[in-house]
Amino acid sequence: HIGLAALGAGLAVVGAAIGVGKIGGSAMDAIARQPEAAGKIQTAMIIAAALVEGVALFGVVAALLGVLTVPA
Repeated sequence: HIGLAALGAGLAVVGAAIGVGKIGGSAMDAIARQPEAAGKIQTAMIIAAALVEGVALFGVVAALLGVLTVPA
């Protein structure tokens, strides 16, 4: 059971890393195309990254709770 929790937590973290990487890359592309909108783009990027990290944390907690609540 612990291995499955580690796998679930790892997948949540890897998914978050990919998501934040895509958000950051897309924001840099957008800023390069329209530099005058950099402030608005950065604000939206930070909010989106925070939401992705929140979902990843929820996934890690859910994986660990799944192990703690399931009898052996």
